[in-house]
Amino acid sequence: MINNKSSRPVTLKDIALKAGYSVNTVSRALSDKNDISDKTKKLVREVANELGYINNSVATSLRSGYTKTISIILGDISNPMFSILVKEMEVFLRQKGYTSLILNTDESFIQEKKAITSSISKKVDGIIICPTQKDDSNIKLLKQNIPYVLIGRRFYNDTSDYVITNDFEGGYIATKYLLEKGHSKILNLVGPQYISSAKERLEGSRKALLEKNIEPNFTLTKEIKIVSGGAYKTVQKAFKEGLKFDSIFAFNDLLAWESILALNNLGLDVPNDVSVIGYDNIQSKLFFPFPLTTVSASKTKMAKMTVEILLNKIEKKDNKTHNAVLDVDLVIRNSTK
Repeated sequence: MINNKSSRPVTLKDIALKAGYSVNTVSRALSDKNDISDKTKKLVREVANELGYINNSVATSLRSGYTKTISIILGDISNPMFSILVKEMEVFLRQKGYTSLILNTDESFIQEKKAITSSISKKVDGIIICPTQKDDSNIKLLKQNIPYVLIGRRFYNDTSDYVITNDFEGGYIATKYLLEKGHSKILNLVGPQYISSAKERLEGSRKALLEKNIEPNFTLTKEIKIVSGGAYKTVQKAFKEGLKFDSIFAFNDLLAWESILALNNLGLDVPNDVSVIGYDNIQSKLFFPFPLTTVSASKTKMAKMTVEILLNKIEKKDNKTHNAVLDVDLVIRNSTK
């Protein structure tokens, strides 16, 4: 008789003894093999659950060559945009039988390299990464070792697969809207220009200005850290130094809300004194008390496409380069007048 209170892990042999089948039949039933009847699979699974059986994933990966694990490496998990993407990707991966390993880089090139090497050492099957982009050496490391897909950012003149939003168009439509509403002094809170999304959003913004015969004001362009905390001090400092602005276009929603807090603490009203636009539309998935005007793209579509591209590379050995640029639109809420 099997003692379930024992600290010894339940084995396939234990299930076989209890269910009355061979170890091989039990193994194939738990692996959902086609040559085992549904009735047998059901009975074996019931016995396995009753005994508290847990599959040895290490042994399984040694036999199959796959760990069924995907590493997701992102810059700032405290940013709700990344949290939403992680949740969406985890759901799609789980549906395909994969487990997710989440790693945070804090937008640090060094931490990114550690995350990549740690993932490879753990024998994950593939990596989804939003790269820090200080240079491309970490991407070269990926190319030499493992299937991967970039999400949210891209390298130019490169063969990496990526799924991004149309950042140029996003910067353009946000700035164009502010100009149409009578704003001419736009404080542009941009990310570091080695980041593709930051560079392209700024280029789109400047296109909108030039169409109105407005020369970009470089004193109103502030390059800031894009992790949480990057906007608050910048907005307060700009105001206290006498910089004149009637609106703010922030690199992402998180920084837009920081800007609103900074403005409110200075005694300014949003949108009556200053209009604010963000990027990401995280309010499509999360509810916040102050509705923010923002640039939006489908996060569900972004997550699903990224997962599908990666799994095709892993399971179907797809060697083609896949580059997806998602459409964006402007969602108008109460932070602009």
